[in-house]
Amino acid sequence: MPMDLNKTLQSVPVVPLVQADDPKVAVLTSRALAAGGLTVAEVVFRTDRALECLQAVAEEVPEMIAGAGTVLSPGQARAAIKAGARFIVSPGLDDGVVAVAKEHGIPVYPGIVTPSELQHAFNLGLEVVKFFPASLAGGVPMLKAFSSVFRSMRFMPTGGISAGNLAEYLAVPAVLACGGSWLTPAAAIFTGDYAQVTTLAIDAVKIAAQARRDGK
Repeated sequence: MPMDLNKTLQSVPVVPLVQADDPKVAVLTSRALAAGGLTVAEVVFRTDRALECLQAVAEEVPEMIAGAGTVLSPGQARAAIKAGARFIVSPGLDDGVVAVAKEHGIPVYPGIVTPSELQHAFNLGLEVVKFFPASLAGGVPMLKAFSSVFRSMRFMPTGGISAGNLAEYLAVPAVLACGGSWLTPAAAIFTGDYAQVTTLAIDAVKIAAQARRDGK
């Protein structure tokens, strides 16, 4: 399964974040993203009802590969998988969270920000990690430095990514995909402007496709 998801991300290398405290909102947001061509999304555990939101997306939006984000503990990872998460994303590197994901055979993308964390992830057998917070941790130059040493590792930078710099990040060969919340702006979600979410998704798909073509 990890390689299948990685192949999907290689093709459409953008992972939007879905943050909601209402399952209906999470479902509508996910459908809007999928309508724009983004079919992998991270439902973040940053609200009281995030688990319900994840389950609703997993059950009601079959066109979306829904994962759980901001997973901080093995217990949260187990709950997310039970709710239907098809991958796990963490802001940091936790051996317990990685172990739970591996036990269930689903991809896990833990966050790293230092060479020591990246080396630990490498020695845990991981091939892809989240680079977070990307813009504050050195951005593209840091990714290039990491990839020159850890040549087999691939990265999913998140934090400070936008339509304005997406192509720059995707131009780094070691970047598998980019994550970001710019695709689901809080103001648009609050007013129910899901058409804006779809438009942002369409734009991101176009930027990503051009970046991949330019990188060949």
